[in-house]
Amino acid sequence: MSSQDQSFSTTLPVEISIAYRTYFPKEYSEQGSGHPLLFFMHGSGERGTDLDRLELQTLPRFIKEGLDLPFVTVCPQCKEMWDTRCLDLLLDEVIEKYNIDRSRVYVSGNSMGGLGTWMLANVAADRIAAIAPICAPSTRINPDNFKGLPVWCFHGALDSEVPIGESVKMVRLLRKAGCDVRFTVDPDADHDTWTAAYHDPELVSWLLSHHK
Repeated sequence: MSSQDQSFSTTLPVEISIAYRTYFPKEYSEQGSGHPLLFFMHGSGERGTDLDRLELQTLPRFIKEGLDLPFVTVCPQCKEMWDTRCLDLLLDEVIEKYNIDRSRVYVSGNSMGGLGTWMLANVAADRIAAIAPICAPSTRINPDNFKGLPVWCFHGALDSEVPIGESVKMVRLLRKAGCDVRFTVDPDADHDTWTAAYHDPELVSWLLSHHK
């Protein structure tokens, strides 16, 4: 996969800007049918202003090392914490900028990026086909926003950084509201559940099976 570095900014009451890296599948073309989009958010260790930090671990690193994914993969980098206004606008921008199939937009992230996944889906579920938050902290959401949005959560039972109870809270809340939630617990894993998840072909197949 080839990659590009980009930045995005907009003028709101407070100016918001965010840099991001884009990875393209081998078959990417600006013409013809649109490609599925995977919007990925990193964990706390990759925060900052150096996009090379994105490739220290998790999905961008795996792609750099040769993981072949069928998505246009967009990886924003936050300086401190995710801002849903910026993420929402960036999602719109990349959908317009690249040759994207609007019915196949997926969001995933690990740890702090899993939190960002919950946050973005809470405000942009109308444009997202499925989400996969991995070892994510819990956050306040409106379960009604997730009705019709398939969710697959991953967490390690032995997670010493983000306790598994954080995902359990979110899964219970959404299931109580009648949402479609799949929950995978690795009984032997600590915080790193992303390596197995992102190398599992079933996750890719599951994402692609959903259309908006």
